[in-house]
Amino acid sequence: MKALLAPALLGAAALAAAPLAANTPTPEALAVMEGVSDFFDALSNDDKTALARQMIPEGMIFIHDRRTPDAPRLAMVPVAKHLENWLTSPDEVAEIMYIESVRVDGDMAQVWGPYYFTIAGSLSHCGINSLSMVKREGRWLVANTSFTMEAPEACADTVAEVNSHFEFAR
Repeated sequence: MKALLAPALLGAAALAAAPLAANTPTPEALAVMEGVSDFFDALSNDDKTALARQMIPEGMIFIHDRRTPDAPRLAMVPVAKHLENWLTSPDEVAEIMYIESVRVDGDMAQVWGPYYFTIAGSLSHCGINSLSMVKREGRWLVANTSFTMEAPEACADTVAEVNSHFEFAR
């Protein structure tokens, strides 16, 4: 699973390799990206309780579902409820994200970028992730998240964009 989830950290490496110092992530931004990677590792873990160790249960998830363009909807789900639902989620899920930006101020951070989500290797949806991260006991955890969901047939450009930033080890 680690090979598919490495893109979050590879995004950091790509930023670090940028010629301008302004694009080089700080050590704290790299730590935030490690927290994001831990979140995606937990998401794809066969142990469905692993995700609870990467999220703050008091947080909220905002889902901007655009899979039916004529009837977009916004769902708001408490993280605690999501974690409860996650226990019966499908196996073999993976989320691949390219981190376009990380903003850090003390013990809070914001991570933004395109992603796509697969179930058993099949594309489920894609969109943009906005992850609010909070540092607790030296670890970066997902506190709140907002993300868009586009139907698979609308994902070709997003998948290509995300994949263009990474070389996957298979």
